[in-house]
Amino acid sequence: MPRTFDRRAIHDTAQIRLLASPVRQELVDTLAALGGEASVADLAEQLGRPADGLYYHLRVLCRGGLVREVEPAEGEERRYRLAGTGDAPLRLAYRAGRAGNLAALGRFARGLLRIATRDFEEALRLEDVAVSGPRRELWTARNKGWLGPKDLEEVNRLIERLCELTSQPRAPGRERLMSLAFVLAPIRPRAKRRPRPQP
Repeated sequence: MPRTFDRRAIHDTAQIRLLASPVRQELVDTLAALGGEASVADLAEQLGRPADGLYYHLRVLCRGGLVREVEPAEGEERRYRLAGTGDAPLRLAYRAGRAGNLAALGRFARGLLRIATRDFEEALRLEDVAVSGPRRELWTARNKGWLGPKDLEEVNRLIERLCELTSQPRAPGRERLMSLAFVLAPIRPRAKRRPRPQP
């Protein structure tokens, strides 16, 4: 049975600010990729980071209400779970305009793009990464073109499907952890610069 894609959205600006940290973004994303709950050792292994360095960020995420600590069984290590229900990645609610959450969203986007750049550069060094063909694993591109309302509806449908596919937890036949980052934004023509007067 296909999993229902969880469309939980974070509206709270303070919570979005917590996710400006690339480490915290990765923790939340990795928790989702591991089924919504994981031990610190599992998170450290997937992130290639020492477990000791993750506790601070996990405590911050817990205080912010994005993650909760699960009471461990006797003799087990600490486990953390995404807050709320479901195991899909958290999504952000955008409030555009001057009264919106622009600064927090901008910091989040910069952190996300830093992670994406690092992931791409590290993948370039891999010997076994597929760079062409139907099972290609490595892409980077920027496209710029004109869309009508129907085109935009299709783009959003395809992006939503990509999010569903790249948010699946590990299962038999899905052993390669992948990262997908993108930006879709309307572009307004910039005002022409006036030529500087000649001295």
